[in-house]
Amino acid sequence: MKPTKYNNPQVALHWLTAAVILFMLVAGALGLANMENADPDKIGALRIHMVLGVLVFMLTLGRIVWRVKTEQPKPMQSGNAMLDKLGVSMHYVLYLITLVIAASGVSLAIAAGLPDVVFFGQGALPADFFDFLPRYMHGISTKLMMGLILLHIMGGVYHAIASKTRRMWFR
Repeated sequence: MKPTKYNNPQVALHWLTAAVILFMLVAGALGLANMENADPDKIGALRIHMVLGVLVFMLTLGRIVWRVKTEQPKPMQSGNAMLDKLGVSMHYVLYLITLVIAASGVSLAIAAGLPDVVFFGQGALPADFFDFLPRYMHGISTKLMMGLILLHIMGGVYHAIASKTRRMWFR
């Protein structure tokens, strides 16, 4: 018989990943994006952002592996076949966009020489990160992620109210 809720490790990975992603999106959009590259505090902020970005990547890979290796509850039913398919697709798109954000962040870091500057104190930040093509993908994909998270939250609230279940909570 299929479980009716997600297992505790999966719930913990979900909420930890969600918290780090939300922190990074807010810090990136409201902090990093508004700091001048000449600001000495930006290097420290980038260091935290880059380390947390690797953490999100690793957590996401862990979530994917855990999802594949363990039995999952059946997808929630809304009574509308199109919305049900959209809900299932949404989860895969969230994983995909998370990996795209990580890949574009790593590409940007390499293209801009950030590891040497941020972790080894060698060199300086570029005048403008928009001089590097991966910056555009990173910015677009993070905005897309914000919209997807909003839809995901709305779907979760809908199902919590409609079905009165808390599938993504600890047993």
